Amino acid sequence: MGRARVIGVDAGGLVDMDALEAVLTGDPALVAVQHVNNESGVIQPVSEILDRVRAAGSLLLVDCAQSAGKLPLPDADFISISAHKFGGPPGCGALLVRDIAILRASGGQERGYRRGTENLPAAAGMAAALASRSFAASRPRIADLRRKLEAELLAVGALVIAQGSERSPFIGGYAMAGVASASQLVQLDLAGISVSAGSACSSGSMKPSRVLAAMGVAPEIAASVVRVSFGPRTSDADVERFVTEWRRIAERASVRAA
Repeated sequence: MGRARVIGVDAGGLVDMDALEAVLTGDPALVAVQHVNNESGVIQPVSEILDRVRAAGSLLLVDCAQSAGKLPLPDADFISISAHKFGGPPGCGALLVRDIAILRASGGQERGYRRGTENLPAAAGMAAALASRSFAASRPRIADLRRKLEAELLAVGALVIAQGSERSPFIGGYAMAGVASASQLVQLDLAGISVSAGSACSSGSMKPSRVLAAMGVAPEIAASVVRVSFGPRTSDADVERFVTEWRRIAERASVRAA
């Protein structure tokens, strides 16, 4: 762990390629990158990253928790996926390995590659969720919905996180300058709308977002960002209801500020 290094990102949330190259000039390494960021939705250029990693004789692990079942999976040495992100059962995932000989066999079963009894029902549920293609099939419609939502929010002064970067249509980050994320969450929750501040995994902590800090987002803006998730059942009515409530919150804040 002492030798691990964090590679920064630019203002658009994309990996700093110069920093990556600097890391790759040393000993062979295992490079880990998110395909889709879980707060901004930014999609990393995995093909370019993979070319550089392989040219250096290193290995690439891609975290596809936010893209599996939604976007085409990239080429990589290792890919990790999580079932609950595409409609499967919680607590189940998979590691896709390009060449099993790369792994060190340390388990007690299947020639050392399995430690114990697998959760077959959960694995079957994960496979069924993938086979349904519910997220992948809804992607064009969801992309249109998010474009509509962002156009509406921009018209009333919202800031779209990583607006200029390629992003997954299933995630959006939006800042309402001057209104704390916590205040927005409470008001939206009272209106029956569920969103989060930062990643869903850490939204309860209300700590500053490391993702937004790494992108150079000003602290006062980062403190006003909420993350909106879209799914196969998200409708035009859902988007309209969110936009309507967002406007009400912004208007109330404007009145108080005056």
